[in-house]
Amino acid sequence: MKTCLQALILITASFSFTQVAFAQGDAAAGKNKAAACAGCHGTNGNSYPGMGSFPKLADLGEKYLNKQINDIKNGKRNIVEMTGMLDELSEQDIADIAAYYNAQTRTLDGSKDNAKILERGEKLYRAGNLETGVPACTGCHSPAGNGNSPAGYPALGGQSAEYIASQLRAFRTAAHDIEDPTGRNNDEGSVMRGVSAHMSEQEIIAVANYIAGLHQ
Repeated sequence: MKTCLQALILITASFSFTQVAFAQGDAAAGKNKAAACAGCHGTNGNSYPGMGSFPKLADLGEKYLNKQINDIKNGKRNIVEMTGMLDELSEQDIADIAAYYNAQTRTLDGSKDNAKILERGEKLYRAGNLETGVPACTGCHSPAGNGNSPAGYPALGGQSAEYIASQLRAFRTAAHDIEDPTGRNNDEGSVMRGVSAHMSEQEIIAVANYIAGLHQ
């Protein structure tokens, strides 16, 4: 009963944090501004095959993209490869880039065909693990993996399994040691830190693999 209540509180808390207002983006204006991002994230926001460490940005959600770019620029999220790349971007530039990538079509990275791992990943995504207090992913990221754009929750379906797993590990690291530079602590309300803190390595691999093949 206690773990069920913890999971419910965690999901409810994810909708209670203060919303941050960002500039209104112009997708057309963002196309040229995003040109420098193509080397890692692809010309249309879909990272190139074999580059799973770089996330797909296409159709992630405009609000989410805007927040992440701003957090990287302001140092709230540490991405070594992007050091200095955003320094000259204005708030409007960032909003336009976010709008551009959100307007692109997200491609499917695809899951590895392993029935046991896929079954475990689907169970975690759709039902969580009540025994350890891990809530289902569907509450924020939707049953089809399309996220919740107005709330700022990213669309995960089709994203690289390698990238998803790396971010879950980073959130887990930050949950246990907020000062660890390899951790990620820019999730509003510590929602993802709360989720990943209770996940095993096998669970992270399984749910990341399932999400990589998730689509409508």
